[in-house]
Amino acid sequence: MKATPVEQKELLRLQALDIKTQQLKHQASALTQHAEIAALGVTADANRQVVTTRTGELEDARTELRRIESDVSVVESRIKRDSDRLQTSSSVKDIQALEAELTALKKRLGDLEEIEIAVMERVEAQEAVVALAESEGAAIAAQIAQAVALRDEALAGVNKQLGDNVRDRAAVAATIEDELVALYEKRYVAGHGNAAALLRARTCSGCTMTLTGNDLEAVRLAPVNDVVFCPDCGAILVRTEESGI
Repeated sequence: MKATPVEQKELLRLQALDIKTQQLKHQASALTQHAEIAALGVTADANRQVVTTRTGELEDARTELRRIESDVSVVESRIKRDSDRLQTSSSVKDIQALEAELTALKKRLGDLEEIEIAVMERVEAQEAVVALAESEGAAIAAQIAQAVALRDEALAGVNKQLGDNVRDRAAVAATIEDELVALYEKRYVAGHGNAAALLRARTCSGCTMTLTGNDLEAVRLAPVNDVVFCPDCGAILVRTEESGI
């Protein structure tokens, strides 16, 4: 392929812009906030699991407390009923039966009230645990929000540079013949990003191979408008006054 030395030199600008694009994309993917957000996400998931578990335990305790409170209410009602009947009864047999039942009911009430106090204490303790877990969850959410804001700010800066880079690349590519650009693009894919390299002091800047022997002679004898390639990495070799040939 033929191309003017000026166009071949423009390939170096194209290569530099493509390298810059790669660097910016890597910079965007390697932001420290990505790992921080991911780690905080794991912590947040674990916290949500704790909140769910502890809230379930709290609801179970509250259900138990309501059941005990209902039992206490029933026993208190029976005590009041029997006490009222005791006040109005004139039968010795009925009085004895009522007194015996009241004794049993009062013992039952005492037992229930002890259980009620214990369950109330458990409810209070579990409420504190849930509140603490929810507070920790809120703190984690705040950390995530801050990390996301910092990441988005950093990404905005990188994306701005990427946009400028894409615009500049399009401008450079527009000054080069389509056939040469197509060749460059093909070499870019085949060379994993290494498509055009300056030949400086007989050394390829793409792979740092120094040309010698027949390889050097072939490049030296090629007309200036011939597109030549590095025999090692396959990049388009751009010859200038720095080439040393």
